[in-house]
Amino acid sequence: VQLQAYGGGLVQAGGFLRLSCAASGRPLSLYAMSWLRQVPGKPREFVAGISWNGDSRFYSDSVKGRFTITRDNDKNTVYLQMDGLKAEDTGVYYCAGEKSRIVLYDYDFWGQGTLVTVSS
Repeated sequence: VQLQAYGGGLVQAGGFLRLSCAASGRPLSLYAMSWLRQVPGKPREFVAGISWNGDSRFYSDSVKGRFTITRDNDKNTVYLQMDGLKAEDTGVYYCAGEKSRIVLYDYDFWGQGTLVTVSS
């Protein structure tokens, strides 16, 4: 499976962005999907995850209530709607998939990352 993440950019604090992760190669409906992010000097951290059919969603405490993960299996795409952005949300955002239909936090394939910069 190949993943292509896009939608990052520069936004002011309090603003919003919508990230997309488009998959090719195999149907996305086979996999649970997640978004993770990384800033220089820190380990990659989990942001949000979604089961294969969207029934189960998980969020880190730092984004809960502000970010929403969704998916459209017909379009083979996963989204991350980010509202109320804060400077600490700055980082490179990666989409990742698991060879599981439920979120197990054990990733098997990754997209290339898209940079989100939030100015304060």
